[in-house]
Amino acid sequence: MKACGLIVEYNPFHNGHLYHINQARKTTNADCIIAVMSGPFLQRGEPAIIDKFHRARAALTCGADLVVELPYPYAVQSSELFAKGAVMTLNALGVSYICFGSESGRIDDFITSVNKLVKNKTLYDESLRTFIKQGLSFPHANSKAFATIGLDEQTFIQPNNILGFSYVKSIIENSLPIEPFTIKRIQNDFHDEDITNKIASATSIRKELNKGVLSKTAIKTLPLASRRELELYKDIASLWHHWDDYFPLLQYRVTTMTIEELKKIHGMEEGLENRIKKTVKEALSFQDWMEKIKTRRYTKVRLQRVFVHILTNTTKEQINQYVKMDSIPYIRLLGMTDIGRKYLNTYKQQIECPIFTNLNNETRSKLFLDERANDVYYSVLTSMHQRTLRKQDFRLPIMV
Repeated sequence: MKACGLIVEYNPFHNGHLYHINQARKTTNADCIIAVMSGPFLQRGEPAIIDKFHRARAALTCGADLVVELPYPYAVQSSELFAKGAVMTLNALGVSYICFGSESGRIDDFITSVNKLVKNKTLYDESLRTFIKQGLSFPHANSKAFATIGLDEQTFIQPNNILGFSYVKSIIENSLPIEPFTIKRIQNDFHDEDITNKIASATSIRKELNKGVLSKTAIKTLPLASRRELELYKDIASLWHHWDDYFPLLQYRVTTMTIEELKKIHGMEEGLENRIKKTVKEALSFQDWMEKIKTRRYTKVRLQRVFVHILTNTTKEQINQYVKMDSIPYIRLLGMTDIGRKYLNTYKQQIECPIFTNLNNETRSKLFLDERANDVYYSVLTSMHQRTLRKQDFRLPIMV
Protein backbone atom coordinates (compact mmCIF):
# COMPACT_ATOMS: atom_id res chain seq x y z
CA MET A 1 0.00 0.00 0.00
CA LYS A 2 1.20 3.48 -0.89
CA ALA A 3 0.27 6.42 1.34
CA CYS A 4 -0.01 10.15 0.61
CA GLY A 5 0.38 12.59 3.49
CA LEU A 6 -1.56 15.84 3.94
CA ILE A 7 -0.63 18.58 6.44
CA VAL A 8 -3.85 20.17 7.63
CA GLU A 9 -5.81 22.09 10.24
CA TYR A 10 -9.41 21.75 8.98
CA ASN A 11 -10.62 24.87 10.74
CA PRO A 12 -13.30 23.94 9.75
CA PHE A 13 -13.25 21.16 7.14
CA HIS A 14 -14.67 22.73 3.95
CA ASN A 15 -15.20 22.00 0.25
CA GLY A 16 -11.66 23.10 -0.58
CA HIS A 17 -10.31 20.42 1.78
CA LEU A 18 -12.56 17.82 0.13
CA TYR A 19 -11.14 18.88 -3.25
CA HIS A 20 -7.61 18.59 -1.83
CA ILE A 21 -8.18 15.02 -0.59
CA ASN A 22 -9.72 13.92 -3.88
CA GLN A 23 -7.02 15.55 -6.01
CA ALA A 24 -4.23 14.18 -3.79
CA ARG A 25 -5.56 10.64 -4.20
CA LYS A 26 -6.02 11.13 -7.96
CA THR A 27 -2.62 12.79 -8.52
CA THR A 28 -0.54 10.31 -6.51
CA ASN A 29 -2.71 7.20 -7.02
CA ALA A 30 -2.23 6.52 -3.28
CA ASP A 31 -4.11 3.72 -1.54
CA CYS A 32 -4.23 5.55 1.80
CA ILE A 33 -4.59 9.24 2.66
CA ILE A 34 -2.95 10.22 5.97
CA ALA A 35 -3.69 13.65 7.45
CA VAL A 36 -1.46 15.12 10.16
CA MET A 37 -3.66 17.73 11.82
CA SER A 38 -3.06 20.47 14.37
CA GLY A 39 -4.77 19.96 17.71
CA PRO A 40 -6.63 22.58 19.80
CA PHE A 41 -4.43 25.54 18.80
CA LEU A 42 -3.25 26.28 15.28
CA GLN A 43 -0.15 27.39 13.38
CA ARG A 44 -1.19 31.06 13.23
CA GLY A 45 -1.83 31.13 16.98
CA GLU A 46 -5.60 30.69 17.04
CA PRO A 47 -7.95 28.31 18.86
CA ALA A 48 -9.58 25.80 16.50
CA ILE A 49 -13.27 26.56 15.99
CA ILE A 50 -14.19 23.03 17.17
CA ASP A 51 -12.05 20.40 18.87
CA LYS A 52 -9.69 17.95 17.17
CA PHE A 53 -11.99 14.94 17.53
CA HIS A 54 -14.93 16.51 15.71
CA ARG A 55 -12.62 17.83 12.97
CA ALA A 56 -10.97 14.41 12.63
CA ARG A 57 -14.35 12.68 12.26
CA ALA A 58 -15.37 15.12 9.51
CA ALA A 59 -12.12 14.43 7.66
CA LEU A 60 -12.46 10.65 7.92
CA THR A 61 -16.04 10.79 6.70
CA CYS A 62 -14.94 12.90 3.73
CA GLY A 63 -12.08 10.71 2.48
CA ALA A 64 -9.07 10.72 4.81
CA ASP A 65 -8.03 7.25 5.99
CA LEU A 66 -5.86 8.13 8.98
CA VAL A 67 -5.85 11.31 11.06
CA VAL A 68 -2.99 11.86 13.51
CA GLU A 69 -2.38 14.88 15.70
CA LEU A 70 0.60 17.17 15.13
CA PRO A 71 2.18 17.47 18.61
CA TYR A 72 1.57 20.83 20.29
CA PRO A 73 5.31 21.79 20.34
CA TYR A 74 5.23 21.85 16.51
CA ALA A 75 1.65 23.02 15.93
CA VAL A 76 1.81 26.63 17.19
CA GLN A 77 5.05 27.65 15.48
CA SER A 78 6.60 29.47 12.55
CA SER A 79 6.41 27.70 9.20
CA GLU A 80 9.83 26.02 9.52
CA LEU A 81 9.24 24.22 12.83
CA PHE A 82 5.61 23.51 11.95
CA ALA A 83 6.75 21.89 8.69
CA LYS A 84 9.52 19.95 10.41
CA GLY A 85 7.11 18.36 12.89
CA ALA A 86 4.50 17.55 10.25
CA VAL A 87 6.95 16.12 7.70
CA MET A 88 8.75 14.05 10.38
CA THR A 89 5.38 12.64 11.47
CA LEU A 90 4.43 11.62 7.94
CA ASN A 91 7.89 10.19 7.31
CA ALA A 92 7.61 8.10 10.49
CA LEU A 93 4.35 6.70 9.11
CA GLY A 94 6.08 5.70 5.88
CA VAL A 95 4.25 7.92 3.38
CA SER A 96 5.52 7.85 -0.20
CA TYR A 97 4.11 11.26 -1.10
CA ILE A 98 3.13 14.59 0.43
CA CYS A 99 0.57 16.72 -1.36
CA PHE A 100 -0.13 20.32 -0.35
CA GLY A 101 -2.17 23.23 -1.67
CA SER A 102 -0.38 26.34 -2.89
CA GLU A 103 -0.91 29.61 -4.70
CA SER A 104 1.82 28.51 -7.14
CA GLY A 105 0.55 25.07 -8.12
CA ARG A 106 3.92 24.07 -9.64
CA ILE A 107 6.07 21.68 -7.61
CA ASP A 108 9.18 22.30 -9.75
CA ASP A 109 9.17 25.94 -8.57
CA PHE A 110 9.38 24.82 -4.94
CA ILE A 111 12.16 22.30 -5.59
CA THR A 112 14.20 24.83 -7.61
CA SER A 113 13.74 27.49 -4.92
CA VAL A 114 14.82 25.18 -2.10
CA ASN A 115 17.94 24.10 -4.02
CA LYS A 116 18.77 27.76 -4.69
CA LEU A 117 18.44 28.55 -0.98
CA VAL A 118 20.72 25.66 -0.04
CA LYS A 119 23.41 26.93 -2.44
CA ASN A 120 23.12 30.54 -1.19
CA LYS A 121 22.46 29.89 2.50
CA THR A 122 25.19 32.24 3.80
CA LEU A 123 24.00 35.23 1.75
CA TYR A 124 20.38 34.51 2.71
CA ASP A 125 21.20 34.34 6.45
CA GLU A 126 23.18 37.59 6.33
CA SER A 127 20.41 39.37 4.43
CA LEU A 128 17.74 38.10 6.81
CA ARG A 129 19.64 39.42 9.85
CA THR A 130 20.11 42.80 8.15
CA PHE A 131 16.42 43.22 7.31
CA ILE A 132 15.32 42.17 10.80
CA LYS A 133 17.73 44.74 12.31
CA GLN A 134 16.05 47.35 10.11
CA GLY A 135 12.82 46.64 11.99
CA LEU A 136 11.00 44.53 9.41
CA SER A 137 8.72 41.73 10.58
CA PHE A 138 10.11 38.23 10.04
CA PRO A 139 7.76 37.44 7.09
CA HIS A 140 8.79 40.60 5.20
CA ALA A 141 12.46 40.25 6.12
CA ASN A 142 12.28 36.65 4.95
CA SER A 143 10.73 37.52 1.58
CA LYS A 144 13.33 40.28 0.99
CA ALA A 145 16.15 37.89 1.93
CA PHE A 146 14.78 35.44 -0.62
CA ALA A 147 14.87 38.22 -3.22
CA THR A 148 18.60 38.81 -2.56
CA ILE A 149 19.35 35.25 -3.71
CA GLY A 150 17.22 35.59 -6.83
CA LEU A 151 13.88 34.18 -5.67
CA ASP A 152 10.56 35.88 -6.36
CA GLU A 153 9.84 38.09 -3.33
CA GLN A 154 6.06 38.09 -3.89
CA THR A 155 5.90 34.30 -3.89
CA PHE A 156 7.09 34.13 -0.30
CA ILE A 157 4.52 36.43 1.23
CA GLN A 158 1.69 34.09 0.17
CA PRO A 159 0.76 31.82 3.13
CA ASN A 160 0.41 28.46 1.39
CA ASN A 161 3.53 29.03 -0.70
CA ILE A 162 5.50 29.78 2.48
CA LEU A 163 4.33 26.54 4.10
CA GLY A 164 4.82 24.54 0.90
CA PHE A 165 8.37 25.83 0.60
CA SER A 166 9.02 24.73 4.19
CA TYR A 167 7.61 21.23 3.52
CA VAL A 168 9.82 20.75 0.46
CA LYS A 169 12.82 22.21 2.31
CA SER A 170 12.35 19.75 5.17
CA ILE A 171 12.14 16.83 2.73
CA ILE A 172 15.25 17.84 0.76
CA GLU A 173 17.43 18.89 3.73
CA ASN A 174 16.76 15.60 5.51
CA SER A 175 17.03 13.46 2.33
CA LEU A 176 13.65 11.88 3.03
CA PRO A 177 12.22 9.27 0.63
CA ILE A 178 9.07 11.34 0.05
CA GLU A 179 7.95 12.78 -3.29
CA PRO A 180 6.21 16.18 -2.95
CA PHE A 181 3.22 17.25 -5.05
CA THR A 182 1.21 20.47 -4.99
CA ILE A 183 -2.31 21.41 -6.04
CA LYS A 184 -3.20 24.98 -6.97
CA ARG A 185 -5.80 26.76 -4.82
CA ILE A 186 -8.96 27.42 -6.79
CA GLN A 187 -11.86 29.91 -6.54
CA ASN A 188 -10.48 31.79 -3.52
CA ASP A 189 -7.46 33.35 -1.85
CA PHE A 190 -6.17 32.43 1.64
CA HIS A 191 -7.08 35.85 3.09
CA ASP A 192 -10.46 36.28 1.34
CA GLU A 193 -12.99 37.46 3.93
CA ASP A 194 -16.16 37.10 1.85
CA ILE A 195 -17.77 33.91 0.59
CA THR A 196 -18.39 34.06 -3.16
CA ASN A 197 -18.12 30.39 -4.21
CA LYS A 198 -18.78 26.89 -2.89
CA ILE A 199 -15.03 26.63 -2.37
CA ALA A 200 -14.19 29.48 0.01
CA SER A 201 -11.30 30.38 2.31
CA ALA A 202 -11.39 29.11 5.89
CA THR A 203 -11.00 32.77 6.92
CA SER A 204 -14.26 33.77 5.22
CA ILE A 205 -16.09 30.70 6.58
CA ARG A 206 -14.97 31.41 10.16
CA LYS A 207 -16.02 35.04 9.76
CA GLU A 208 -19.51 33.82 8.84
CA LEU A 209 -19.59 31.26 11.66
CA ASN A 210 -18.50 33.91 14.17
CA LYS A 211 -22.02 35.30 13.82
CA GLY A 212 -23.02 32.29 15.92
CA VAL A 213 -25.21 30.44 13.43
CA LEU A 214 -24.72 28.00 10.58
CA SER A 215 -26.10 30.28 7.87
CA LYS A 216 -27.06 29.33 4.31
CA THR A 217 -23.99 31.25 3.14
CA ALA A 218 -21.68 29.06 5.25
CA ILE A 219 -23.58 25.83 4.55
CA LYS A 220 -22.85 25.96 0.81
CA THR A 221 -19.08 25.87 1.52
CA LEU A 222 -19.16 22.82 3.83
CA PRO A 223 -19.61 19.08 3.17
CA LEU A 224 -22.52 17.55 5.05
CA ALA A 225 -20.18 15.70 7.46
CA SER A 226 -18.49 18.95 8.45
CA ARG A 227 -21.81 20.71 9.01
CA ARG A 228 -22.90 17.85 11.25
CA GLU A 229 -19.73 18.00 13.34
CA LEU A 230 -20.03 21.78 13.76
CA GLU A 231 -23.63 21.36 14.92
CA LEU A 232 -22.81 18.41 17.20
CA TYR A 233 -19.96 20.29 18.84
CA LYS A 234 -22.04 23.39 19.45
CA ASP A 235 -24.84 21.25 20.91
CA ILE A 236 -22.35 19.90 23.46
CA ALA A 237 -20.13 22.94 24.10
CA SER A 238 -22.65 25.75 23.46
CA LEU A 239 -20.08 27.67 21.40
CA TRP A 240 -17.59 27.67 18.55
CA HIS A 241 -14.21 28.75 19.87
CA HIS A 242 -12.83 32.23 19.22
CA TRP A 243 -9.99 34.27 20.71
CA ASP A 244 -12.50 36.51 22.51
CA ASP A 245 -13.49 33.51 24.66
CA TYR A 246 -9.95 33.36 26.06
CA PHE A 247 -9.45 37.09 26.61
CA PRO A 248 -10.36 37.10 30.36
CA LEU A 249 -8.13 34.07 31.03
CA LEU A 250 -5.27 35.62 29.07
CA GLN A 251 -5.60 38.91 30.98
CA TYR A 252 -5.57 37.00 34.27
CA ARG A 253 -2.47 35.02 33.26
CA VAL A 254 -0.49 38.10 32.23
CA THR A 255 -1.63 40.15 35.24
CA THR A 256 -0.54 37.47 37.73
CA MET A 257 2.77 36.59 36.01
CA THR A 258 6.00 38.41 36.78
CA ILE A 259 8.21 39.90 34.07
CA GLU A 260 10.73 37.10 34.72
CA GLU A 261 8.04 34.45 34.25
CA LEU A 262 6.90 36.06 31.01
CA LYS A 263 10.49 36.17 29.71
CA LYS A 264 10.66 32.37 29.89
CA ILE A 265 7.63 31.88 27.64
CA HIS A 266 8.40 30.51 24.18
CA GLY A 267 8.43 33.25 21.53
CA MET A 268 9.00 36.07 24.02
CA GLU A 269 11.90 38.11 22.61
CA GLU A 270 13.30 41.64 22.40
CA GLY A 271 11.49 42.97 25.47
CA LEU A 272 8.05 41.97 24.23
CA GLU A 273 7.16 40.90 27.79
CA ASN A 274 7.35 44.57 28.90
CA ARG A 275 5.04 45.69 26.12
CA ILE A 276 2.50 42.98 26.98
CA LYS A 277 2.66 43.70 30.70
CA LYS A 278 2.31 47.46 30.18
CA THR A 279 -0.87 47.16 28.09
CA VAL A 280 -2.66 44.32 29.89
CA LYS A 281 -4.93 46.55 32.02
CA GLU A 282 -5.68 48.96 29.19
CA ALA A 283 -7.07 46.38 26.78
CA LEU A 284 -10.85 46.23 26.42
CA SER A 285 -10.96 43.14 24.17
CA PHE A 286 -8.59 40.71 22.50
CA GLN A 287 -8.61 42.70 19.26
CA ASP A 288 -8.07 45.95 21.17
CA TRP A 289 -5.03 44.39 22.86
CA MET A 290 -3.65 43.31 19.49
CA GLU A 291 -3.93 46.86 18.18
CA LYS A 292 -2.11 48.26 21.22
CA ILE A 293 0.83 45.84 20.93
CA LYS A 294 1.39 45.00 17.27
CA THR A 295 4.07 46.79 15.25
CA ARG A 296 5.95 46.06 12.04
CA ARG A 297 8.13 43.66 14.04
CA TYR A 298 5.44 42.24 16.34
CA THR A 299 2.90 40.98 13.80
CA LYS A 300 -0.56 39.79 14.79
CA VAL A 301 0.30 36.16 14.06
CA ARG A 302 3.50 36.30 16.08
CA LEU A 303 1.64 37.85 19.03
CA GLN A 304 -1.14 35.28 18.82
CA ARG A 305 1.39 32.44 19.05
CA VAL A 306 2.99 34.04 22.10
CA PHE A 307 -0.42 34.45 23.73
CA VAL A 308 -1.20 30.76 23.16
CA HIS A 309 2.10 29.84 24.85
CA ILE A 310 1.24 32.16 27.75
CA LEU A 311 -2.11 30.38 28.17
CA THR A 312 -0.45 26.96 28.11
CA ASN A 313 2.59 28.13 30.10
CA THR A 314 4.93 26.73 27.45
CA THR A 315 8.55 27.79 27.98
CA LYS A 316 11.48 28.26 25.63
CA GLU A 317 13.28 25.43 27.41
CA GLN A 318 10.43 23.00 26.75
CA ILE A 319 10.22 23.82 23.03
CA ASN A 320 14.00 23.77 22.52
CA GLN A 321 14.01 20.06 23.35
CA TYR A 322 11.78 19.43 20.31
CA VAL A 323 13.71 21.79 18.02
CA LYS A 324 16.83 19.66 18.49
CA MET A 325 15.10 16.35 17.74
CA ASP A 326 15.85 14.57 14.45
CA SER A 327 12.70 12.46 14.62
CA ILE A 328 9.19 12.78 15.98
CA PRO A 329 8.93 11.56 19.62
CA TYR A 330 5.48 9.97 19.23
CA ILE A 331 2.43 9.71 16.97
CA ARG A 332 -1.02 10.42 18.41
CA LEU A 333 -3.68 8.55 16.43
CA LEU A 334 -7.04 10.34 16.43
CA GLY A 335 -9.02 8.18 14.01
CA MET A 336 -9.04 5.85 11.02
CA THR A 337 -11.14 4.06 8.42
CA ASP A 338 -10.85 0.38 7.50
CA ILE A 339 -8.24 1.35 4.88
CA GLY A 340 -6.27 3.26 7.51
CA ARG A 341 -6.37 0.32 9.90
CA LYS A 342 -5.22 -2.00 7.11
CA TYR A 343 -2.32 0.35 6.36
CA LEU A 344 -1.21 0.42 10.00
CA ASN A 345 -1.48 -3.37 10.29
CA THR A 346 0.59 -3.78 7.13
CA TYR A 347 3.41 -1.47 8.21
CA LYS A 348 3.32 -1.55 12.03
CA GLN A 349 6.53 -3.59 12.21
CA GLN A 350 8.35 -0.93 10.16
CA ILE A 351 7.03 2.07 12.12
CA GLU A 352 9.64 2.64 14.83
CA CYS A 353 7.94 5.64 16.44
CA PRO A 354 5.51 4.80 19.29
CA ILE A 355 1.85 5.24 18.30
CA PHE A 356 -0.42 6.40 21.13
CA THR A 357 -4.12 5.66 20.70
CA ASN A 358 -5.38 7.53 23.76
CA LEU A 359 -4.41 9.33 26.94
CA ASN A 360 -3.63 6.98 29.82
CA ASN A 361 -1.15 6.51 32.67
CA GLU A 362 1.52 5.18 30.28
CA THR A 363 1.21 7.89 27.62
CA ARG A 364 0.56 10.89 29.86
CA SER A 365 4.23 11.69 30.48
CA LYS A 366 4.86 12.00 26.73
CA LEU A 367 1.64 13.82 25.94
CA PHE A 368 1.70 16.30 28.80
CA LEU A 369 2.05 19.41 26.58
CA ASP A 370 -0.80 18.20 24.36
CA GLU A 371 -2.96 17.44 27.39
CA ARG A 372 -2.28 20.86 28.88
CA ALA A 373 -3.17 22.57 25.59
CA ASN A 374 -6.40 20.58 25.46
CA ASP A 375 -7.25 21.52 29.06
CA VAL A 376 -6.73 25.21 28.28
CA TYR A 377 -8.80 24.87 25.10
CA TYR A 378 -11.78 23.44 27.00
CA SER A 379 -11.35 25.79 29.98
CA VAL A 380 -13.74 28.39 28.50
CA LEU A 381 -16.62 25.88 28.74
CA THR A 382 -18.77 25.04 31.74
CA SER A 383 -17.49 22.30 34.05
CA MET A 384 -20.12 19.87 32.77
CA HIS A 385 -19.18 20.50 29.11
CA GLN A 386 -15.48 20.23 29.91
CA ARG A 387 -15.99 16.86 31.58
CA THR A 388 -17.98 15.52 28.61
CA LEU A 389 -15.46 16.59 25.98
CA ARG A 390 -12.32 15.62 27.91
CA LYS A 391 -13.53 12.02 28.00
CA GLN A 392 -12.74 11.80 24.28
CA ASP A 393 -9.02 11.85 25.03
CA PHE A 394 -9.28 8.64 27.05
CA ARG A 395 -11.21 6.66 24.45
CA LEU A 396 -9.79 4.59 21.60
CA PRO A 397 -9.44 6.27 18.19
CA ILE A 398 -12.47 7.20 16.10
CA MET A 399 -13.48 4.51 13.59
CA VAL A 400 -15.35 5.57 10.45
